[in-house]
Amino acid sequence: MNAYDIIRRPIITEQSMESVADKKYVFEVAMNATKTDIKAAVEKIFNVKVAKVNTLIVNGKVKRTGAYPAGKRADYKKAVVTLTADSKTIEFFEGMV
Repeated sequence: MNAYDIIRRPIITEQSMESVADKKYVFEVAMNATKTDIKAAVEKIFNVKVAKVNTLIVNGKVKRTGAYPAGKRADYKKAVVTLTADSKTIEFFEGMV
């Protein structure tokens, strides 16, 4: 897998944008990606230094599709990436705060 297969998309919410000031960025990642894979991918794509990676699996919500059977959104894995203090910021998130 290359770096772009591991990092799927940034997650842009109010809560994730508040943590940008602390150099914490949130991404949706591949389900089989490990913390070391995520760290290497973020460092390669954005040219930054990663201090810590926290991951969690978000369960998909059950949604109504009329009567039966009920539908379900897909599960996905989320990674919160913390950069080192001396690292530069990720420019992609700069205009969104």
